[in-house]
Amino acid sequence: MYDKLFPPKKVLLPNGKIVQEKRSRVPLIVLILAAATVVSVEFTNFSLKVLAQRIHEFFGMVGDMIPPKWSYFPAMWDALAATIQMSLLGSMIGALLAVPFAVLASSNVIRNKFVVAVFKIILSLLRTLPSLVTALIATFVFGLGPTAGVIAILLFTLSYVGKLLYEQIENVDMGAFEAMESAGMTRIQAFRYAILPQVLPSYLSSSLFCFEGNVRYAAILGYVGAGGIGLLISENLGWRDYPRIGMIILSLVVTVYVIETVSEHFRKKLI
Repeated sequence: MYDKLFPPKKVLLPNGKIVQEKRSRVPLIVLILAAATVVSVEFTNFSLKVLAQRIHEFFGMVGDMIPPKWSYFPAMWDALAATIQMSLLGSMIGALLAVPFAVLASSNVIRNKFVVAVFKIILSLLRTLPSLVTALIATFVFGLGPTAGVIAILLFTLSYVGKLLYEQIENVDMGAFEAMESAGMTRIQAFRYAILPQVLPSYLSSSLFCFEGNVRYAAILGYVGAGGIGLLISENLGWRDYPRIGMIILSLVVTVYVIETVSEHFRKKLI
């Protein structure tokens, strides 16, 4: 059927031979995506009519947030600071823990295939857990508050940075590592002097990039009781106090922008 709808083109070569040009798979991919879109619309009951009828309520809510309630900033400063502290602490601990996990998941450094497979599976499983679910579980274990948020951010950072790091380790030039190991160094020493300098800039850049995202994620974790600015957003949405929400969002946008600007500056220095 596909060959009949999209037959391959014939090309005349300079030597007089006629060959068939390699058939493009783009039309097939477009058809699959179109079919998947139609099925998704039916499954989710998505309606453009409802979207068009109710979108004005969203803009009306945004309008109610302007101007923000400036006097509310002192009351929300502690929650904003807690959000930044959660993100920083979780990102730092997660990035540090990612190093041994990434090393143990690197097939070119660790000879034991079972150990490599186990740690790769651990990192994959951690990536499949949404941060909200992790934070919710953490609230049952550690109680309500920023500690649960730190644990959720820590696990996300560990999985994200760990995956990127072990892929970078597996793609490095192993010549220096093998030479140092042949000279009598242990594998840890050879990793320290041969591989670590090659992956360190990318590792630090990935950790900074992850920290940027974690500041935004931390703002959402308050919805499941993990503390921070998200808890204030949830409370004020319940009270329909939109000017306060406007102040919270404005403060969060400015904070994230400043952090991203500073982080981007340092990441450019590392590349």
